[in-house]
Amino acid sequence: MILTPEDLEALRGHLIVSCQAYPGEPMRDPRTMAQIAAAAVTGGAAAIRVQGLADVQFTRSAVEVPVIGLWKDGHDGVFITPTLRHALAVANAGAHVVAIDGTRRQRPDGLTLAQTVAGIHAESHALVMADCGSFDDAAAAVEAGADLIGTTLSGYTGERPKTDGPDLELVEQIAAAGFGVPLIAEGRLHTPAQARQSLDAGAFAVVVGTAITHPATITGWFAEALK
Repeated sequence: MILTPEDLEALRGHLIVSCQAYPGEPMRDPRTMAQIAAAAVTGGAAAIRVQGLADVQFTRSAVEVPVIGLWKDGHDGVFITPTLRHALAVANAGAHVVAIDGTRRQRPDGLTLAQTVAGIHAESHALVMADCGSFDDAAAAVEAGADLIGTTLSGYTGERPKTDGPDLELVEQIAAAGFGVPLIAEGRLHTPAQARQSLDAGAFAVVVGTAITHPATITGWFAEALK
């Protein structure tokens, strides 16, 4: 399945659910993530975002909605699908959209963001989602040819403060610029109200992960409230 412009437009105003578990956690299994993804689709998710090649493969088999794939390699700096090699592996695993670090930082393989996006487009059928940390990142990502831009890295690159909830100010700034590509609000969306606020701020669609698919964190919220 190649994601068509009509498929992409169908995501407008809808929920994308990120299904990820961290190394060492009980749920860190591609089959488990695929089952969670299927449950999210049953609940109304219009697309799924997953991390890891096996997770992409299992999730593609488990759901009929678009799959956004990424490969985290490392913990600091550029580590979300950091190189063209990583990106093509994600595309070959079956991701309809490859999410990559969309910041202006130097990439491990020495390629520019534009070269990376062009390489993905030339060597696969996948679209590219640029995970950005600021307005300037978003502008540069659009210039580089990204098909979607996200606020995923806001608060994590040093350019913007880490807000308690979603960075609605950044969503509004990017939306107001009218770049012409879908803007995905992602990062610290913990309530349905925040998801709605993100759409109202101008997001094309929203990604929610932790608040839906990470039981350890959700349990911690409740446990902390009872102290």
